[in-house]
Amino acid sequence: MTPITMITTQDQLAQAALLFQKQTLLACDLEADSMHHYREQVCLLQISTETENFIIDPLACPDLSPLVPIFADPAIVKIFHGADYDVRMLHRGFGIEINNLFDTMIACQFLGEPAVGLAAVLKKRFNVELDKKYQQADWSRRPLPPEMLDYAATDTSLLQRLYGELTAELTGKGRLSWVLEECELLSRVRTTERSDAPLGTRFKGAARMRPQALAILEGVLRFRDEEAQKRDLPPFKIIGNDSVREIAERNPVSVADLSGISGLSPKLLERYSRSILQAVRDGKKLPATELPVFATKRKPERSHHQDECLKKLKEWRTQKSAELGIDAGIMANNALLEELAELPAGSFSDYSGFKEWQCSVFSEELQKIISG
Repeated sequence: MTPITMITTQDQLAQAALLFQKQTLLACDLEADSMHHYREQVCLLQISTETENFIIDPLACPDLSPLVPIFADPAIVKIFHGADYDVRMLHRGFGIEINNLFDTMIACQFLGEPAVGLAAVLKKRFNVELDKKYQQADWSRRPLPPEMLDYAATDTSLLQRLYGELTAELTGKGRLSWVLEECELLSRVRTTERSDAPLGTRFKGAARMRPQALAILEGVLRFRDEEAQKRDLPPFKIIGNDSVREIAERNPVSVADLSGISGLSPKLLERYSRSILQAVRDGKKLPATELPVFATKRKPERSHHQDECLKKLKEWRTQKSAELGIDAGIMANNALLEELAELPAGSFSDYSGFKEWQCSVFSEELQKIISG
């Protein structure tokens, strides 16, 4: 593997930034501590040139402003694999915006690769085994052992070579512009910060709960969140979501009631049973104004004609995705097809929900289906 240069001071970062400015390609990745702390943070930023791997330690040099113009420079391709999380974290933590992003995972999807995880891709193309044993490690620990640093650098060391192969194949299939558009859209995603809204509004399945269960849910979630902040742990490490859901639905009033709930071990009950039962009681006392409110907006029912149109659109998608060798959901998701099926007669030419590549490749075929 190419050498690793550790960057732990602002002077070292400034020197590295001068080198990065001269590159046309940079392979990038990051490691965070979301599995181990209440508020996740970027713990390492890996950047590889063609000849060297750099590992930047933001915990040692938290001012990454020298990298802002590097990531913003449209003349430098920034190569990531599965960049959604990275884009959000770099912007939230450091105000970094990425221009000219290339996501090799998206590229693999548009080439019809059956497995698009980085380990699977590198194994198939380069016969490189990527050891993922540190994937959920605590990257905030210091010092980091050499094997963890090697693991971090491996993720980016082969991305430039992978980029070369993928762009050549995409160009041959006439799909490079499709991927570049998808990557440009991805570069704009941002993290939604915690709001003052009830915690239950972000809990999966809460919208289907009865009012009393919803009140208990809110009480338990508030306790869990406060405890997680105190102990600097992710909330799920205090009480898992499945256990929280079961507590809300069962309305326990005693320790005996809690003992039958999955995920609540004897050790956890010893620590938290009184607090959980108090949270249940507190939740049931909450006024309606402090409980989650879920929109009850219902879409109007489709007409018979619209249902038939949607059926034909899905049949077209199945056939077209097989023809192109692209997953159907990547090519055109259900929301797009539903919108097209519900368009008023004669309004197709005014529809603006297509991505540019979809419009150029599919619009004529889709218009024929809809008008027919």
